[in-house]
Amino acid sequence: MEVLLTHGYFIHEDPKEQEIMRPYPPLGLLYLAAYLREREVNVAVFDSTFSTFEALKQDILEKKPRILALYANLMTKINLIKIMRFVRSEESLKETKIVLGGPDVTYNQEKYLKAGADFLIIGEGEQTIFELNQALKSNGNLHEVEGLVFLQSDELIVNSPRVKIKKTDELPVPARDLIDLNLYLNRWKLRHGFNAVSVSTQRGCPYTCQWCSTAVYGQSYRRRSASLVADEVESIIRDYNPDSLWFVDDVFTVSHKWISELHEEFTNRNIKIAFECITRAERLNDEVLQQLSEMGCSKIWIGAESGSQKIIDEMDRRVDVQVVRDQIIRARDFGIEAGTFIMVGYPNETIEDIEETVHHLKVSNPDQFTITVAYPIAGTGLYEQVKGKMKPLPDWENSTDRDIDFERTYSRRFYDHAVRYIVNSVNANKSWDNRDFLNWMKQKIKSILAKGAMVLNK
Repeated sequence: MEVLLTHGYFIHEDPKEQEIMRPYPPLGLLYLAAYLREREVNVAVFDSTFSTFEALKQDILEKKPRILALYANLMTKINLIKIMRFVRSEESLKETKIVLGGPDVTYNQEKYLKAGADFLIIGEGEQTIFELNQALKSNGNLHEVEGLVFLQSDELIVNSPRVKIKKTDELPVPARDLIDLNLYLNRWKLRHGFNAVSVSTQRGCPYTCQWCSTAVYGQSYRRRSASLVADEVESIIRDYNPDSLWFVDDVFTVSHKWISELHEEFTNRNIKIAFECITRAERLNDEVLQQLSEMGCSKIWIGAESGSQKIIDEMDRRVDVQVVRDQIIRARDFGIEAGTFIMVGYPNETIEDIEETVHHLKVSNPDQFTITVAYPIAGTGLYEQVKGKMKPLPDWENSTDRDIDFERTYSRRFYDHAVRYIVNSVNANKSWDNRDFLNWMKQKIKSILAKGAMVLNK
């Protein structure tokens, strides 16, 4: 075996995802696999999502790959270190090179290398892992492989950066056949009564949100042609017959021209399938909403993060909160559900800003919203802003950026209560609108208690 790809995420270790049960396969690894296979590299994917650590270890021992490539993000780091230690402990795997890629390696290079990795891939991985494999096969010059980082006699070697792939149409579609996609579809169906397949149409994001990492694809916008996306959608429907799709792109409607082209492809091919997507409010208008509705869009996630214009500006979101409210409301006029994202605990946020967020959610009344307490990811503007105020972390190998806390306006416990206050306040408002007065009373009492706890934990 030349290359074995895996990610070290096990759903049985994730109580939150077990409750939500909306897992998606590792698209990034499937893109790598397709690229390598197209170039006649002997490649396999071990999808650990529904598997176990023991099964992964056994697969590595059986395949003895030249390269074991691991995807590193905030959720998988601790498991990846365990995997690397296992490989290093096995005499039969002494020739296996451990390669890491993904968003978490860019700003933790020396730490990952000293934890057991042989090589790191910075940025997009398709070309780099192929060239690395060729170099290892032929004893070629590793210094010439762009996008590669490694240690040489304890010296950190950082090769020239890899130029981002401009012609994304030349990339093959993800090798979904290398995993058992039905495991995902069946879990979805069992829990929700419907299922979904994830699709990526673009790389990069042109926006500047200070809390968002651009470590892999960069602050860019590169998109596959609408015709090729329609081809992929047709093949997914033919091969898997899912109930819906999930377009994973950061801003699905960033280009109105591209949306029109995709709408035309769907119309001409008689494609209509329910799907969800994410976008920004100012990249929506009535024409776009009409096109999305006609293609089958069932829900749009519209980024807001806060109901306070002051905090939105602090985040460098570059959007008017009123536009966000208007588009959340407008989406439903086209038969499309609207979801939104909320973040609390951002630097300089006050109780008044949180009250603005509650007001924002009550007025816009999204069908669904999620709340996150802000945490700084290495390499982001938020991280740079608060790095002098960060509280000491446990040792790096047993913690992630999600564990980082910093000196905020109020205590960390305050924001836990703030989350409950927002949720209960909005739910009380929905219950009142639905004339469910008993539930309104319950939610109102909960919101009052949560508000009191906020004040006590300032």
